[in-house]
Amino acid sequence: MPEITEKSDRQKGAEAEVEGFRKDLGPFVVAAETTRMPMLFTDAAKPDNPIIFTNDSLLTLTGYDREEVLGKDFNFLMASGSDVEALTRAKAEFEGSSNGAEVFCRRKDGSEFWAALFVSPVRDEGGDIVQYFASLIDLTKLKEDEARSRMLIDELNHRVKNTLSTVQSIVWQTLRTTTDPEQIRQSIGSRLSALSRSHDLLTREKWESASLLDIVHDALEPFGVSGGRADRIVITGETVRFPPKSALALGIAFNELATNAVKYGALSNAVGSVQISWTTETTPAGKRLVLSWSERGGPPVEPPAHKGFGSRVLERGLAHELEGEVQLDYRPSGLICTMDIPLPRGAPGG
Repeated sequence: MPEITEKSDRQKGAEAEVEGFRKDLGPFVVAAETTRMPMLFTDAAKPDNPIIFTNDSLLTLTGYDREEVLGKDFNFLMASGSDVEALTRAKAEFEGSSNGAEVFCRRKDGSEFWAALFVSPVRDEGGDIVQYFASLIDLTKLKEDEARSRMLIDELNHRVKNTLSTVQSIVWQTLRTTTDPEQIRQSIGSRLSALSRSHDLLTREKWESASLLDIVHDALEPFGVSGGRADRIVITGETVRFPPKSALALGIAFNELATNAVKYGALSNAVGSVQISWTTETTPAGKRLVLSWSERGGPPVEPPAHKGFGSRVLERGLAHELEGEVQLDYRPSGLICTMDIPLPRGAPGG
């Protein structure tokens, strides 16, 4: 009971002090009571600036009742995890050696938030500081926006670096396979266009993921998947979505397969066809996706004398990016490319 009496006396004293300077600063105190900006007064004559007045806006921001705040030191509003530097900034603001400070505050429910603290002294007729007037600006949304901006910038930097690395690989590998300027131009242009289409697809999907069907359609679109060759390309498989990095790798891989089919394979004549299909399998190592690109009806196929850029992209690059196995089978009846990769997380059956 003594503790309750002490608290009551403290509150009464605080309220009496408010009434004392309300007469001198009547209009200002009334404005502080009604404004939407969280505000409070502290007693400058006592250590640690005990709170002697708070408006409704500050109570709404912090979740406290007025009787829970009056008489408490200002640091009562600071988050328990506030470091010495934060407490020093708040102290400097009260001492007038700062022009606004960011402080970490705590609500009654335990949640924490950043706020901008601005403190102005209230002087008596003799010029002595008798109270401090403090206002708080909730910085929660600003801090969230800053964090989101940093995340987006980091993600953008990551994507740019990955893209530049891919472009560098395309150019370097193309230069290793030919010295003909026109062929170099066409090869690099085709592969950069494939990369660009994959970027467009992921942009439409907000860079979250892309369906395998869309990846295939976008990669094959320049080769007539929606035109004269549409009835010669059959695609079957349930919906599977790939994360951005895998989607980009698959887009380039299908571009290489389609380019080879148009130049030398099943799409180089009027009767050949391509079957693209995928299924899921359960293995001791986990769920797997087995994807097949199968050509038939084209000119007789012979294994290449040496592996070009496309073969390296598929057998090395794609296998590495997807952490799986890629096999190229140059059968006389047509090329068969088989990809055995882990089923992406979140895909049906995964």
